[in-house]
Amino acid sequence: MVKLENPVLMGSIGAAQGLRGEVRVKSYTIDPTAIGDYGHLHTEDGRSFEVLEIREAKNVVVVRFRGINDRNAAEALNGLDLYIERDNLPDEELDEDEFFYADLEGLEAVDESGRSHGTVTGIFDFGAGDLLELKGPGKRPVLIPFSEAAVLEIDVEGGRLLIDPVAAGLVDDEKDNGPGSRRRRPPTSDGGE
Repeated sequence: MVKLENPVLMGSIGAAQGLRGEVRVKSYTIDPTAIGDYGHLHTEDGRSFEVLEIREAKNVVVVRFRGINDRNAAEALNGLDLYIERDNLPDEELDEDEFFYADLEGLEAVDESGRSHGTVTGIFDFGAGDLLELKGPGKRPVLIPFSEAAVLEIDVEGGRLLIDPVAAGLVDDEKDNGPGSRRRRPPTSDGGE
């Protein structure tokens, strides 16, 4: 049983595939078959899995783990998330302007005036682009777009993100009353009166 200090989600196990103990895995790596390139994969409850074989399927990879040899054992893994320790990710292969999403969590989001808008507590993609979740003390979490317009600068070593609160949708632009403005407008009549 291994307890990870700084876990990074690498994939999620789905249904069993065939009779030999293979499982379908949704991989969160750029190259889906690279999920096994960073050492053993671990679950939140401390179990460890070694990838023996991996191949691509339609939207997933099919993986065979050491010790999982039949369909019943494979079915018991359905729904498990797979993690690695952050230190297993190769920082030296990153370009200067590249980073891992896991490194964004915990960064403080500040605007150009130095005002804090919270800390990054999660990164999500619901299909229309990446979103950063910000949570400040005593505030409800908010989601902002992870775009060049909203996030102006990322300083992982300094522990902060420079954001444009207007582009991020956190404040209204007082000069903007056009479409997409968050300012309320009075209702219009239907013209029948």
